[in-house]
Amino acid sequence: MTETIDLMKPGSDQRAEKKILIIDDDEHLLQGLTPRLETNGYSVVCAGDAVTAISMARKEVPDLIILDLGLPAGDGFLVLERMRALADLAATPVIVLSARDPANNKKRALEAGAAAYFQKPPDNHEFLMAIRRALGETVALSTFLKT
Repeated sequence: MTETIDLMKPGSDQRAEKKILIIDDDEHLLQGLTPRLETNGYSVVCAGDAVTAISMARKEVPDLIILDLGLPAGDGFLVLERMRALADLAATPVIVLSARDPANNKKRALEAGAAAYFQKPPDNHEFLMAIRRALGETVALSTFLKT
């Protein structure tokens, strides 16, 4: 059974901080998403293009990856495919966060190994719940930030 942890309690040190790699070139998204994730107890690192994404993922060894499909220097699907082919990244959960049409891309992303697919901008509560599910965490809804 997964332990329920209140991450919003000051001094809640019941689990090690999980690292999330955001692969996205949208500065506005990064400026909004990074503090939300950090406030919810996660460490955040970022890569802004497809070329940097794989090397950053191998260097940082994140617990979860948030991946945009429209990246400079390559396609997010190619990044996901390459990560799934590397032993050190194959099991890392990936959540796709994209502005692309979900009718054409959601099924493809999930079939390629993504844990979830979200359209930009994501609903804060649903997105955080998907992150926690992908990380194997269970947290009461009352602990989520209201933004």
